[in-house]
Amino acid sequence: MPQSASAIPARFLALGDSYTIGEGVAAGLRWPDQLVARLREAGIDIEAAEIIATTGWTTDELLEGIAAARPAPPYALVSLLIGVNNQYRGRSADEYGEEFAALLDRAVGFAGGEARRVLVLSIPDWSVTPFAAERGTDPIAVAAAIDRFNAINRERAENRGAHWIDVTDLSRDGGRTLLVEDGLHPSANQYALWVDRVFPVASAILGARDA
Repeated sequence: MPQSASAIPARFLALGDSYTIGEGVAAGLRWPDQLVARLREAGIDIEAAEIIATTGWTTDELLEGIAAARPAPPYALVSLLIGVNNQYRGRSADEYGEEFAALLDRAVGFAGGEARRVLVLSIPDWSVTPFAAERGTDPIAVAAAIDRFNAINRERAENRGAHWIDVTDLSRDGGRTLLVEDGLHPSANQYALWVDRVFPVASAILGARDA
């Protein structure tokens, strides 16, 4: 007898860069893994997160990484967090917007064409970190660039019907202390704060899987 949809564990695909792969954080403490743990605690049957992400990736490199990984949709939940390396390398906001739109299209496709199952996380602000201070980075300029990029991904996400979740303010509050040893990337404790914001949205999506 075939299983009902509710008896099949939800599948979660997380797309991104260092912030999704969890540079410097042990497996299990990355934000997608923490989210899965929280969802399971809430009684939601969900598989371990499938992660396509590499430290340093830009939007075009994530597109290439997805093509190489060949994920197998549909997924009940898809997350997308990308763009910090576009900003860091000095790439244009226009280029970012075009490539982010292509990535969002892919994410919606992986979610079975349902944009409501896609979570877009804002780009954290690395300008407040010790890493930035040591390199003499202009924090005002970086913060302004991050805000421009986030305005783009927010507009694209909301126009498409995906969920946009702001974690940038958390990175600015915790970015001086809640970091791993490199003085740049978030610690498990900072990721837990992110999950506090992602969890209600994700649980609402997955709780309505059969609706």
